[in-house]
Amino acid sequence: MGYRAPTAEMVFTASRVIGQDRLAETERYADATAETRDAILGQAARMVEGVLAPLDRAGDRHPARLENGVVRTSPGFAEGYRAIAEGGWVGMTAGPEHGGMGLPHGIATIVNEMLSSACLSLSLCPLLSQGAIEALERHADPELRALYLPKLVSGEWTGTMNLTEPQAGSDVGALTTRAVPADDGSYRISGQKIYISWGDHDVARNICHLVLARLPDAAPGTRGISLFMVPKYLPDADGAPGPANGVRTVSLEEKLGLHGSPTAVLEYDNATGWLVGPAHGGMAAMFTMMNAARLGVGIEGVAIAEAALQRAVAFALERRQGKTADGTPAIAGHADVRRMLARMAALTRAARALCYDCAFSLDMARAGAEGEAAAHAARAAFLTPLAKAFGTDTGSEVADLGIQVHGGMGFVEETGAAQYLRDVRVTRIYEGTNGIQAMDLVSRKLADGGAAARGLIDEVRATAGRAREAGETAMAEAVEQAARELGQTTERMLAAEPVDRGAGAAPFLRQWALTLGAHYLVKGALEGGDEQRAMAELFVGRVLPEAAALAREAVAGAAPLYAIAPEALAP
Repeated sequence: MGYRAPTAEMVFTASRVIGQDRLAETERYADATAETRDAILGQAARMVEGVLAPLDRAGDRHPARLENGVVRTSPGFAEGYRAIAEGGWVGMTAGPEHGGMGLPHGIATIVNEMLSSACLSLSLCPLLSQGAIEALERHADPELRALYLPKLVSGEWTGTMNLTEPQAGSDVGALTTRAVPADDGSYRISGQKIYISWGDHDVARNICHLVLARLPDAAPGTRGISLFMVPKYLPDADGAPGPANGVRTVSLEEKLGLHGSPTAVLEYDNATGWLVGPAHGGMAAMFTMMNAARLGVGIEGVAIAEAALQRAVAFALERRQGKTADGTPAIAGHADVRRMLARMAALTRAARALCYDCAFSLDMARAGAEGEAAAHAARAAFLTPLAKAFGTDTGSEVADLGIQVHGGMGFVEETGAAQYLRDVRVTRIYEGTNGIQAMDLVSRKLADGGAAARGLIDEVRATAGRAREAGETAMAEAVEQAARELGQTTERMLAAEPVDRGAGAAPFLRQWALTLGAHYLVKGALEGGDEQRAMAELFVGRVLPEAAALAREAVAGAAPLYAIAPEALAP
């Protein structure tokens, strides 16, 4: 059974639930009409189904390998990447002046979901390039942009993010990689970086590393970090890859999943680099990359959830076992299997809508009128940690349920069900762990006094009001109650001490996600037909009640967590 892009569901969510069609009314995205979007998605679906999806198992069974200093990627990956690059899918949102399509993030997010569902390991390569493109567009000087952006946008070269070091993981301020000015205006970069996804490979002619490092006069902590462009091969006067730079692949990590994605340890030894943005301004550029990547990682979770759901449904319709309640010969007729499949679908749709909504606000922050743009920028900032954490938590839960639907056949590699869980697990860790997303939510995202949070809660209340007017009383009351409880939890979080906020951050984030999920699916029910109404009723009746328990946990405080010493937890 191969992956099939759920284009109709994607378009319904983007258009009817999120309101993406409004983008065509703006000057910036006037060409991004519904017709244009549908044509683009049709082309993308044919490419991912016909070219990328068949590569997924090969990437898992035949990992990337380092041989005599050269990284060899999985069978077919070079051809698959070439299809992505030649289709223009790397530079979807990049400016036309550098060869990009200039598309909204909303459309690119849908395409990236397709790419990730079809072959997550390979899709990481263009996703990283997209983050590098955005960082260069916003922060690099004209000379760097002119040299690197056309190559990255076309996919001729690829990009990476080099943040993590052996002693500096989530604590970026602890990094020690050094950058020393040279007489010609460039810098000499020395240090080691780990966990560099697609840090070395053979699918493109050059690799453009964006590296965080410290100048000699750097202040301690994050204030002293600068960003540098350090290519694998130094471009010549014509922009063609020239001699090798001082960067070496020490090793490739052996990982739980994503075997087709080469995760490198890179050693920089007086490598030549160029400053991106102002000296000591690396954190601003890093957050440009990270915020784009966090939404991208959230949609990776949704993508794996969709792929795992499709495989589980196909198996449940074929596998015969026992006598079912409705007489169906396959296990899809068992009530508990129905429960699992329904939960998988409901969570996937809710997480998809959340990610699409975040992308929509990112687009409106760029394209809207001045006041509207500022409001959407704050809204997108608030939704970003929710999209990243809930999208990837959903991917893990749905992949796990997919194994359960398969039973014993899910635990063996033959069916491919286990690969989804292995591949998606890291998405809850990289680009900022989901715990860090929750901490960000209760700190930075509430730093406006709760203005953005209250605005979103008002949107949920408005949906409940629409449902009541439409005669959907039960759904309206459930959503109203969830919005009321979320408002109460938010106010208590605003008043709490930092340690108590931290102790309740993760359940608070999930309470937000489930409440918004109900909001999206009920909107879908009001805009769609019987199938959307049934899905909304299922979510409201069987998933949303969890939000009330999460609300209690979120405000329980930190004292119980510190009442038992860590060493006593594992005698």
